Amino acid sequence: MLRPKSLFAVTGLTLTIAMGVFLLISLSAITFYILAPVSRQAADDLAALMVLSAQTWVELPPQTRPDFEQELLARHHLRVALAETEQEQEQQPFDHAALYLRFLKDALLRRTGQPIRIMIDQSSDNGDWLQTDLPVAERVLRVSFQSERLGTHFPAATLLILTAGTLVILLTSLLLVRRITRSLARLAEATARIGDSQPLTPLPETGPRELAALARSFNRMEKQVKDLLENRTTLLAGISHDLRTPISRMGLALEMLPPQPDPDLVDRLRQDLAEMERLIGQTLELARGLDNQETELLDIREPIDTLVSRYIQGGARLEWTPGDSCIIRVVPLALQRVLTNLLDNAIRFSDPKQPVEIDYRCGHGELVIRVLDRGPGIPAEQVESVFRPFYRLEGSRSRSTGGSGLGLAITRQLCDTNRWEIELAPRDGGGTEARLRIPRNYSKTPG
Repeated sequence: MLRPKSLFAVTGLTLTIAMGVFLLISLSAITFYILAPVSRQAADDLAALMVLSAQTWVELPPQTRPDFEQELLARHHLRVALAETEQEQEQQPFDHAALYLRFLKDALLRRTGQPIRIMIDQSSDNGDWLQTDLPVAERVLRVSFQSERLGTHFPAATLLILTAGTLVILLTSLLLVRRITRSLARLAEATARIGDSQPLTPLPETGPRELAALARSFNRMEKQVKDLLENRTTLLAGISHDLRTPISRMGLALEMLPPQPDPDLVDRLRQDLAEMERLIGQTLELARGLDNQETELLDIREPIDTLVSRYIQGGARLEWTPGDSCIIRVVPLALQRVLTNLLDNAIRFSDPKQPVEIDYRCGHGELVIRVLDRGPGIPAEQVESVFRPFYRLEGSRSRSTGGSGLGLAITRQLCDTNRWEIELAPRDGGGTEARLRIPRNYSKTPG
């Protein structure tokens, strides 16, 4: 037996079978509780009318019987007459298996006490009359009625209900399943395009709420995959470029290395190795994102004060005035890394004669930490680009004009991981203002 394999076929067949069973149950209930009782009552009423008509005919005087017969035919479509025994051999039984006919025979049996046969009235021109012989007052009367009086037609009604119900079920199932599987088919095609490295096209976010949400999630994932691929390319290109310079210097230095090496040369080699190690460490840090760190409750003044003291000891010019206590739950290492990157950037690009300022505002809903410098600023069209790995505003990769280009990329990734917000904005009077927003009601769940 062949089984459907596609979602369309499986879902459509399941719905059709389920609704078909429901249709059969409904049809059986309608037949048993509605159609059958109505037919039984109609057959009982016809049997009562036939017996009453035969009894009335017998009791009437012979001269009034023709008028009664005409009245009975006109008003009730019945004919009553004495049975002709000599025509018994010519009578043709009407053995149709209609439910109404069985009810009629049972009703006549209850009223006459004798089995009743339903026959075709041979005297009718179109054969659309039926007749039966009823024993009344030691006589046998032949009562004829039209076959239309059989009432409800169960086979026709059943066939009509089954046919119409099946068509409605099939059409409804096909339309419903097609509407669902069409969105899933588009999703499968889009997924295949990602696997084949084809150009990515966003899915239409239309249709039922659940399917629209699925398309929206896929589009978001698709963009993340695209950004990931771009960042991977940039990351590999940046690493290869940044490592090439110290490796070349080390190779040249090794070629020129005398038997008794110059201590300054050895020191430069150590610096090159440290630079390579730092670059690789930053790259791995960007890949990991410090995602599985525990959160702690701390006063925001403590980590900021520690960082500021360290930078001042290193000769940096910082302005920092601790404010009121602000207790917040954060990942300490992630916060330290973000603030370090922001301060490094601010100090590197700020005017040496102007101090870098850092402050915070502790509200009921969020904590806002600001790092303000007096550097050249960031063009509005490049504000988002500076968060990409290895992106530099000046367009070169010289160590004298900037760092590795990973600082803000790591900052953005750490903020996304911890559900913080980081934004850069121009500062009044020149320079850049970096704002870090941390929700106070957020508690990060490890892992």
